[in-house]
Amino acid sequence: MNAPNGTVQAEQRPDTIRVDLRLIADMVDPGSRVLDIGCSEGALLAYLERHKNVDGRGIELSMAGVNTCVRNGLAVIQGDADTDLKDYPTGAFDCVVLSQTLQATRRPRAVLEELVRISRRAVVSFPNFAHWRVRLQLAIAGRMPVTGTLPFHWYDTPNIHHCTIKDFIATCRDADIVIEKAVPLNGQGIPLKFSATGRLAGLFAEQALFVLRKNGN
Repeated sequence: MNAPNGTVQAEQRPDTIRVDLRLIADMVDPGSRVLDIGCSEGALLAYLERHKNVDGRGIELSMAGVNTCVRNGLAVIQGDADTDLKDYPTGAFDCVVLSQTLQATRRPRAVLEELVRISRRAVVSFPNFAHWRVRLQLAIAGRMPVTGTLPFHWYDTPNIHHCTIKDFIATCRDADIVIEKAVPLNGQGIPLKFSATGRLAGLFAEQALFVLRKNGN
């Protein structure tokens, strides 16, 4: 993960939700069953329940995050994406969201496979480790990069599996996961004007958002 998911209090007005979370929310159908994995303090869940009337659930590793969600009336439990997703039935949700969390999981490919098993659609976002600032810091300074989307030092980062957009696309192909939509984003979570699967996205997108489904669904 690269940044807190925002606070429920700040989320109460539609114009104050984080830009990339608003983009994800726009992809969720009204009234659908949604699981937000790594939901932090529940900003996205609260927004979806308020504005899209979803049946929302959440999983969060941090007990402090879980407590904040519960205090705000959200159905969130403490859980770990690496170990707990297998307990959900196939097709349990219409949509699952994994926002800025994939790189912090121990088995990211297995997590992706579980996402498309338990849901009709999965929305996944992550920082792009091939962004030009990251490449420059490694190539010129010889240091692990610290950027707006990768704000931690090597010794205190929760991110253990960095990947690039190209890596992610190849992993989906290897796992027989269909990419329905791909959106390159800048550091503020605003969509960029080029394809998410081309060379420009690899160099200039600081993060990316993908909509996935299991092949055959």
